[in-house]
Amino acid sequence: MTHVIESPRADDAASLGPLQLKVWLQTYPCADAGIDETWIREHRGASATAEGIAQWREFIEATKTQPDQLFCRVVRSGTEIVGFLCGRRDEVVTLGPMYLLDEAQGRGVGGRLMDEFLTWAGCAPMRLWVTDYNERAIRFYQRYGFKATGERELWRGKLPNMRMVRHATSSGNPD
Repeated sequence: MTHVIESPRADDAASLGPLQLKVWLQTYPCADAGIDETWIREHRGASATAEGIAQWREFIEATKTQPDQLFCRVVRSGTEIVGFLCGRRDEVVTLGPMYLLDEAQGRGVGGRLMDEFLTWAGCAPMRLWVTDYNERAIRFYQRYGFKATGERELWRGKLPNMRMVRHATSSGNPD
């Protein structure tokens, strides 16, 4: 199936919140960290509620009025959204969230998303948080020049995340 990457439409908000929850349920369960479906639904379930969908709609609209500060692309497989990447520009560029359903991974879609994001971000320094047991994501970000800083956080007191950065470049390519 062909995957199309494009800017989201306001009505895509209804898909993004539930998609975010679905990806979390596929990606983050970890017995060692005490993270199971119940914990994920408790802490990410709001993304699939009317309030979460409204927040997505606001963000999508803001990307249209502030394209230099806000970035968002969705991945469509037919009519279904199977992934997305968002980011923002402040003093540095922050990448995230970036999610693809399992069925869309391993097909070059993540790389295409990242290429669009890096083009948007230009030579600016970048940062992101990644779950420290999500080794596939860590390797993916490393391929694009991101390096772990040693900074860590426990999101909601449980999910172990680590900071990765990509330093400013002169060409858009990593150091």
